[in-house]
Amino acid sequence: MLRLTWVQPEDLLGHELRQARLDGREPAAVEARWRAAGGPDAPERAGASPHRVSRYLRLLAEDLLDELADLPSRFADDEPTDLARIRSQCPDWPTGRSATAPDPRALEAAWLGRAIGCLLGKPVEKLPLDGIRALARAAGNWPLTTWFTARGVPDDLLATHPWNRRSAATSLAENIDGMPEDDDLNYPLLNLLLLQRHGRTFTTDDVARLWLDELPPGRTFTAERVAHRNLLCGIEPPHTARHRNPFREWIGALIRADMHGWSNPGDPAAAAEQAHRDAVLTHTANGVYAAMFAAAAIAAAATGTHDVHACLRTGRAVVPARSRLAKAIDHAVRLATATDDFDDVVDELHAVHGQTHHWVHAVPNTALTVAALTHAGGDFTGSVCRAVSGGWDTDSNGATAGGIAGLLAGSPGALPDRWRAPLKNRLATTVADFDGTGFDTLAHLTHLEATRP
Repeated sequence: MLRLTWVQPEDLLGHELRQARLDGREPAAVEARWRAAGGPDAPERAGASPHRVSRYLRLLAEDLLDELADLPSRFADDEPTDLARIRSQCPDWPTGRSATAPDPRALEAAWLGRAIGCLLGKPVEKLPLDGIRALARAAGNWPLTTWFTARGVPDDLLATHPWNRRSAATSLAENIDGMPEDDDLNYPLLNLLLLQRHGRTFTTDDVARLWLDELPPGRTFTAERVAHRNLLCGIEPPHTARHRNPFREWIGALIRADMHGWSNPGDPAAAAEQAHRDAVLTHTANGVYAAMFAAAAIAAAATGTHDVHACLRTGRAVVPARSRLAKAIDHAVRLATATDDFDDVVDELHAVHGQTHHWVHAVPNTALTVAALTHAGGDFTGSVCRAVSGGWDTDSNGATAGGIAGLLAGSPGALPDRWRAPLKNRLATTVADFDGTGFDTLAHLTHLEATRP
């Protein structure tokens, strides 16, 4: 029996009930009907429940998804998705553009940093926080300072906290042989292709067409898979982000943001606007803000003239002031600044966000990434290790932190050899003709787009 992940209506409904509460809706009456009919909870970790439900439950789930979408939100005024309204709620929206061109060496370090952080987080993706800590401690690698390894880890611990099934063969220290394929690298490649074909004035429709041409649906997850399905059903952007899409505030748009920052060095406003046009294909509100935040912070970092704290403040300037993401970022910065032990920072973030948010939601993951970069002061190893050691979406958080910290490091040689060497300047992917491409080549291609008139 084929149970396709992230699209079964009966699985989407449980996620939508949680998302409705988060974005200020009142789903109690809808939930009561679902429970009375025997409807299941959303899968906790996987994208699909193991068993098919009755035709009645499936049709009911579709109807209830539509009812939930029509519920009013008390956060609607404070959390818009329209760009003009977003800007109106950002009193410190960035103005002006630096004339600084990006350094190709810094762009290579950014690509490498993104790959390293992603690869570091891959074997422990989906594991609970206590499992990540136990595995690293058993290998003598806590606080985390290098790749995860199975060497020296007791079999009973591995039975309790198994490595990510798809990643262990390519992402443990003893197995790394180049950068394996991952969606956290596929999306920057797709956005490089997007800029090559359409330039920085691309539209959301251009993103949609590119995905239909170049991105197999099986390589997508959560909001991206739902948007892909919606496109094939004839639903046009930006409605693709809303129609039966409970993942619209998850992390997917955030992991697509780096190229928008890299291609707008010194112009965080343009980077944020570019990220917005990409994000609204799949996301709304805080899911969009997370992408804009990352793009603006990266655009500031690409000048080579700001420290990580200034870059994060620039990112924060494009997030609506009264939004949930703004509050989470502000809290993360305060916490990381005032707390010596990063484990304590992580424990507090999990206490605040862990019970209410799914582990892939953009709000807690952005907060953790910001806390990691702040606590490490932008140091590369400190940033990626803190981001991954904090749990939740480990590979995506490692990738975002690594991309920013790598860019700030300024050159590949500034990244420790233990991180760079196993990647062998080689990236695996199914995107276009990029399979096997080196990070130096990707930096060159990115530089061409960043300097294109």
